[in-house]
Amino acid sequence: MSGPRVLFETSRALPLVSMTIAAHGGATNDTPEREGLSRMTARLVRRTGAGLSTEALDERIDALGASLSVDVGHSAGTFHGAVIARSLDAFADLLVDVLGKPSLSPQELGKLRRETLAELIDARDHDRELCQRWFRKKLFLGHPYARSTTGVQKSVQSIDESDIAARYRSMLAGNNLVFAFAGDIDGDQALRVAERIASAMPKGELHRDALPEPVLRQGRHLVIVDKPERTQTQILIGCLGTHPHDPDHVALHVANTIFGGAFTARLMHEVRSKRGWSYGAYSNLPYDRHRRGFSMWTFPKASDAAACISLELAMLEKWWSDGVTRKELAWAKRYLVRSHAFAIDTASKRVAQLLDEELYALPPRYHADYVAHVQEVSVEQVNAAIRTRITPKDVLLTVVGTASEIEGAVRDGIADLSSAETVAFDSED
Repeated sequence: MSGPRVLFETSRALPLVSMTIAAHGGATNDTPEREGLSRMTARLVRRTGAGLSTEALDERIDALGASLSVDVGHSAGTFHGAVIARSLDAFADLLVDVLGKPSLSPQELGKLRRETLAELIDARDHDRELCQRWFRKKLFLGHPYARSTTGVQKSVQSIDESDIAARYRSMLAGNNLVFAFAGDIDGDQALRVAERIASAMPKGELHRDALPEPVLRQGRHLVIVDKPERTQTQILIGCLGTHPHDPDHVALHVANTIFGGAFTARLMHEVRSKRGWSYGAYSNLPYDRHRRGFSMWTFPKASDAAACISLELAMLEKWWSDGVTRKELAWAKRYLVRSHAFAIDTASKRVAQLLDEELYALPPRYHADYVAHVQEVSVEQVNAAIRTRITPKDVLLTVVGTASEIEGAVRDGIADLSSAETVAFDSED
């Protein structure tokens, strides 16, 4: 092994060290039959490290004044730790045992499986999560981004010890890891800790991302997630968005800030301030290794849902056809440049940006040059980006509500609707 990839940001402000141990490739590596495998594997490693019980392991972590958590997304799996600086070496020894010597106990896997199934059932009570799940599922239809990182009941029940062991060896192979440190630590210390941990991990290769880009369905498609006795709705409307390597990526980001990316943006003004239909109204434009989705989010009461959707579609079309004004652009630039200070005000945030560049294959100096790129954007570039990337005639609309109360009005209020379907809120298909 040539040595682990190590990132660090030193800050002596407090005697604390935070670290992230990240694995390339997350839930997109799960097959449809084993959806949720990567998340369950990472969580089981955290719970059975050093061959200890979860309770005994937590006591060892607490005794060091440390913390250790797990997160698995579509493109990466991460272990986040923090420790008092004087206990760094002891915490590194513990991480060697946790990550390099987990028992992956079948008994603990059984407990974790039951907990995960309970989480999936509990998620049905959260309308926003339901809306996000079905929006993602339909927008990325046929692509791994459509799958849930948690899995579904059938897939979670099918995951066994051999699946976990195989995913552990590939996901947490030493060559597949990136280490990010921040706080009371220097580069030599960071490298020594990373080498100790990486050398204890399974042998394996760096994950190679061979996923295709998502493809957008043409036309307007409506999905109503039918949930009884809902007086309020959750609505997501969107299409495919941006990719960090797009030449107009920053321009579209600025455009989104004007449209719905801030509290004083157009969506909030029209939906909340003028009409009082939804307490919040935002648009979102995330990035990842592959193209993600652009979405508008509102949550009006059921009787206002159809009118709210019609307004949002009209606003989307106007944004696409007319673009933004020079005055709006000047405001957005000031807002983004000034608020950027809060994205880099701690060592942990700065090293997290470097880690993002590694995990999501961002352009070189993506974050370092962010302010300069925002300042360079012209109104012509912003408006061209909207017309190139946003597709008002090709959108997905996902609505969580009581179908018997909203379905007719919602369907009638959407011009040029290509398809409509109603799914039960507890359906997994």
